[in-house]
Amino acid sequence: MDHDQTQRARELHQTLEFIGLRAQATTVGLLQLCAELVHAEVLGDEAIGRIKNAIFQEIAVTHPRGYNRAEFERTLKQRLDSI
Repeated sequence: MDHDQTQRARELHQTLEFIGLRAQATTVGLLQLCAELVHAEVLGDEAIGRIKNAIFQEIAVTHPRGYNRAEFERTLKQRLDSI
C-alpha cells in the first residue's frame, strides 16, 4: 500500500472503532462490496440507506444507557454517512 492508501485505511479503522464496529476487516469488506454494487448500478441510494439504517439500529440498541442518547445517535449517523 502506498502512503495515501495506508492513511485512508488507518482513518477508516479509527472511525469504525469509534462508532463501535468491532469486526473491522468484515466491515471494510462490506463497505467495499457496497461500493462495487453501487458502481455496477446494482444498489441505489435507497438500498444503501437501508444498510446504514440496519447498522445504525444495531449499534444504537447496544449503546450503554447513561450517555446523551440523542447526541450519540446524531454523531453515529454523521459517522456512518462519512464512510
